Amino acid sequence: MKHIPRKRFGQHFLADVGVIDAIVREIDPRAGQAMVEIGPGLAALTQPLVERVGQLTVVELDRDLAARLRQHPQLKVVESDVLKVDFGALAGELQVPRLRVVGNLPYNISSPILFHLLQYVAHVQDQHFMLQKEVIDRMVARPATSDYGRLSVMLQWRYAMENVLFVPPEAFDPPPRVDSAVVRMVPYAEPPEVDEALLSELVQVAFSQRRKILRNTLGRWLEGKAFAGDFDVQRRAEEVPVAEYVALAQALR
Repeated sequence: MKHIPRKRFGQHFLADVGVIDAIVREIDPRAGQAMVEIGPGLAALTQPLVERVGQLTVVELDRDLAARLRQHPQLKVVESDVLKVDFGALAGELQVPRLRVVGNLPYNISSPILFHLLQYVAHVQDQHFMLQKEVIDRMVARPATSDYGRLSVMLQWRYAMENVLFVPPEAFDPPPRVDSAVVRMVPYAEPPEVDEALLSELVQVAFSQRRKILRNTLGRWLEGKAFAGDFDVQRRAEEVPVAEYVALAQALR
C-alpha cells in the first residue's frame, strides 16, 4: 500500500536515483561501520546504505513506516522522536566509541535536531544531512556575510562543515517548495574548552539585534557580567569571527 506523506512530519521522500547515488558517494559507507539514519522514510537511502555497512540503525517517528522497516532483518528500528534519542546510549548498545549519523532531516525541526546532536558530539564520527539549502548556507557561512549568525557560530566552533551537494526540489516526492543540499559535519578532535551554555547565551545576545552595533546589546550584557577584558563592541555581531566568540566565553569563565 502506498504511503501518503504526512505534512505534520514534514515528509518529502527522496526519489531521484542519481541524487541517491551521489549522496551515498559523499557518505562513503564501509562494511561494519556503526551507522544511524534519522528519518529513513521509504528507505530510498536506507537500502544502499545497509547494502554497504551490513547492519543499520534507523530512527523513525511514523509508526506505519517503522512497521515497514522492521520487516528488514538488517535494520534495528528505533521508533521515536529523534529529539528524545540518547545517541550516547545508542553508541553503548552498538558497542562502538563513535557513530556515523546520516539522514534526510525534517525541515521543520532541523535546527532543534542539530542542537540535540551537539550534546552527543563526543559519540559521533561524522554527520551527513540533507537539509533546506538556506539552512546549510547559514551553517557554513563566513563572518561578514548576511547568512552568518547564531547557527553558524554554535556549530562551527565544534564541527568542520562543508556543503557537498545541491539537491533540487524535483528529486523528492512530493517536491518541497525549497532547494535542498547535503552538509558534511566532522567534529573537531580537539575543540576549544568552553562553557557551551555561556557561549550560547552570549551569541544569542549578540545576534538579538544583528543590525545594531554590539555596544547596545552584548556590550551591556558584558557590563552586567562585570567583564573588564578587551573586546571590541564597535562592531556588528556578524563581523565577529567564531574564534573571538569562543575566546570571549573562555575569558568570562
